[in-house]
Amino acid sequence: MDRVMEPEFDVRLGDRPVSADEDPFALFGEWFKAAEDAEPNDANAMSLATVDELGQPDVRIVLLKALDSRGFTFFTNFESAKGHQLLATRRAALCFHWKSLRRQVRVRGPIETVSDAEADAYFASRPRGSRIGAWASQQSRPLESRQALADRVAELETVYGEDDIPRPGHWSGFRVIPFAIEFWQDGAYRLHDRALFERAEPEDPWMLKRLNP
Repeated sequence: MDRVMEPEFDVRLGDRPVSADEDPFALFGEWFKAAEDAEPNDANAMSLATVDELGQPDVRIVLLKALDSRGFTFFTNFESAKGHQLLATRRAALCFHWKSLRRQVRVRGPIETVSDAEADAYFASRPRGSRIGAWASQQSRPLESRQALADRVAELETVYGEDDIPRPGHWSGFRVIPFAIEFWQDGAYRLHDRALFERAEPEDPWMLKRLNP
């Protein structure tokens, strides 16, 4: 019986060929460096999509704070709406859009919480005002007035004075462990280039295919 041949895909992103042996994290790093050089603000901004307990989609912009071979990491208040949704479903999707480069990257996969050491290290690196804000803001919950928030900030500044500000127990990070990473490059007449890397498990090799625009 003749062996069934796997289809071969000519995968390119603009003028750049993409190999099935390529590491999508390295390719993302290449694109991210270009975005840092080109974007005027927040090249690390990404849309974070979740679903609530009713299955209603929700999306907001957060900032990528770490990337390695494990996945894409960001930090937040676990008592916020997104924190509750992520802890309940353990799934997320991300989208980076770099308008000046006409590029987009989409990421989907399960999430895990970062270690206390990772969360502590990042929290300590934040400006003092941001650390105070993490304690002062009851994120996503109703706020009676802007003045009430300012009063909480002032109270905490008095409490901590010149002392170090510890990380709140409800503040930490999530890591998206991708099973799919799609790179999108704008093309003339909307004939875009789309390269999709997929895997079933984190230890599995990546599979690459080209998608229709």
